[in-house]
Amino acid sequence: MTPEKASTAPASSDAGGSNRRAAGLFDVRNIIAALLGIYGVVLTIMGIVNFTDADKHKSDNVNLNLWTGLALIVVAVLMALWCALRPIVVDEAEVARVREEMEHGPAH
Repeated sequence: MTPEKASTAPASSDAGGSNRRAAGLFDVRNIIAALLGIYGVVLTIMGIVNFTDADKHKSDNVNLNLWTGLALIVVAVLMALWCALRPIVVDEAEVARVREEMEHGPAH
């Protein structure tokens, strides 16, 4: 399936009988959002419980771990919302056609 065929429309079955489904958890945006969220939570916790005087001196009294962690959490939430509101839709009929072409060559 080519990138041009991927749609961001909501998953549904159309009148032609084509089976369509959302990519769901396998969408790379979900994986990136989860990783950013995990790193964000870790940095936020480190910023809250481990902000020493040496850290204050190094960063001009700015808690960089806390602010970076909060920013990562916000970006992760935005990416998760993006995935929920605009899911990648996979056309099962198109996938089956491409798989058949790859196995048996193009039909003439």
